[in-house]
Amino acid sequence: MALSPPPRTSDPAARVRKGLFSRVSPPQLIALSFAVGILVGAVLLTLPVTHGPGRDVTFLQALFTATSALCVTGLNVIDPGRDFNRLGQVIILILIQVGGLGIITFGTVFALVTRRRVNYSERIRLAQQISAFSAGDVVPLIRNIFLYTFVIEGVGALLLALRFVPLEGWGRGLFYAVFHSVSAFNNAGFALYSDNYLRFVRDDLVSMVTAGLIILGGLGFLVQLNVVAHLLDRRRNRLLVHSKLTLTMTGALLLIGTLTYLGLEWNNPRTLAPLGLEDKLLASFFQSVVTRTAGFNTLDYGAMGLATLFISIILMFIGANPGSTGGGIKTSTFYVMMASAWSMVRGRGEIVLFSRRIDRETVIRAMTVGLLSIGLVNVMFILLLVFNTNPNVLFVQLFFEAVSAFATVGLSMNATPLLNPAQEIVLIGLMYLGRIGPLTFAVAFNSRGEQDLVKYPAEKDILIG
Repeated sequence: MALSPPPRTSDPAARVRKGLFSRVSPPQLIALSFAVGILVGAVLLTLPVTHGPGRDVTFLQALFTATSALCVTGLNVIDPGRDFNRLGQVIILILIQVGGLGIITFGTVFALVTRRRVNYSERIRLAQQISAFSAGDVVPLIRNIFLYTFVIEGVGALLLALRFVPLEGWGRGLFYAVFHSVSAFNNAGFALYSDNYLRFVRDDLVSMVTAGLIILGGLGFLVQLNVVAHLLDRRRNRLLVHSKLTLTMTGALLLIGTLTYLGLEWNNPRTLAPLGLEDKLLASFFQSVVTRTAGFNTLDYGAMGLATLFISIILMFIGANPGSTGGGIKTSTFYVMMASAWSMVRGRGEIVLFSRRIDRETVIRAMTVGLLSIGLVNVMFILLLVFNTNPNVLFVQLFFEAVSAFATVGLSMNATPLLNPAQEIVLIGLMYLGRIGPLTFAVAFNSRGEQDLVKYPAEKDILIG
């Protein structure tokens, strides 16, 4: 698609809108679009026509639900399967899909459908949202992402329908299949069952299909398309270093999580102990998958041991891959941070990955994301403690909630419905900042965009460690 300037217009209002839009940077547009989307979703979910029979949803509850859906988190202060009727659930489904793929991405598709040209500044914003390497081929990439997404979600819905239709009937079963397929692929974790997925702990079909959708959604669109292109033509399409890194990290974290749940919860009478060997393996693998920011659960996290919960918090904080529907600081960020520390310990100045050197700017960016994320989670966690008025809500539960909200995971130790309005607002802020990223938010509202004109002498006399 050729780059060309937008058509001239004599409409003064249009010129004003164009001028305002051109001054909005990509990080600002991402932050503002999610904020507006959350407010629109909250207003729609507040309407009585979206509520279940005899149910009354307050604006704060609707705001929490809209934030959780658009930020593909999955935390709930109310039951979406009971408190919302089919219309309300469809609105939640749309918010999940829009939030997973990105609001700006949907705007671009609308522009393509209406045959409007996408100029270069809009391509820059798109590249920022989907973590693309270049703005040049971003429009064809968007087309492929949408096609790939709907094909995968469609296949997932058909497979889930094999279980949900016999359980719920044709109409309800098909809707449940579509809803949970979209929720899983977008790593949202919304379920229409009051117990989430606890009833499916022994169900191979539901667990494996949902886990597969979560993994695909959490890999990142660029990685998925790169792998598909590589498999179709290995000579012309090589695997990118980014793809190799994220695939390696994904496999390692899934294995570590599975072994952790299997080993630590093996004899826990409230989780794995009542299950047979195959069901224990299935449940352990599923929990390892969902901690990658998915939010479904076939085991009760409120019944798990502290060691298991601590490992779960670490896995949630790391999260999924860049450019995916998942959250967290991202696997590549975690790898660069750990590799940088290991390189320093070994006395080496450079980080080498698959025969490629990782540049200094990437290391600084990874460290910045990690430190900002740790700081944000701790500040919000302190606020949750300050606002806590329920003696039944424990320290570990609030910390688990804070990490789950920031990493847009949606897992809970059954404490979310027990929170007061002030704590709910804190979690809303965490979900929002976790979805757009703390670094994106900081850059978006940093008024200083120019480079420093003066370069000062380096100081090497500062002692570290």
